[in-house]
Amino acid sequence: MTNGFRSSRDIIIRTEDWDAAVRFYATSLGLEIVQRSENMVGFEAGAFRLYIERGKSHGPVFEFLVPDVQAAKERLLAAGCTLLEENPAVPRCYVRDPFGMTYNIGLLDASAT
Repeated sequence: MTNGFRSSRDIIIRTEDWDAAVRFYATSLGLEIVQRSENMVGFEAGAFRLYIERGKSHGPVFEFLVPDVQAAKERLLAAGCTLLEENPAVPRCYVRDPFGMTYNIGLLDASAT
């Protein structure tokens, strides 16, 4: 891809009602748990993998992977996106675009291309 952005199949929902959300997706939808940690559970949903994360809610988050998170962040901010949070140690950042979509910008694993 010439623009350097590549979507993953991950969608993250962060919620303060984590136990209820995990129960809902496991029992009501019957999704298979494929990853579990203290603050996150991943469910296999077919075309995408759904992650339920413990924390303050901010709506569904899609993910784009890039070879350079800092450069992508600067490009998106210049294009009118808003930085919601970032963690340079990972590296990753959450941005909201001018049309209301929120996504995580994460590092593209060079071995996966």
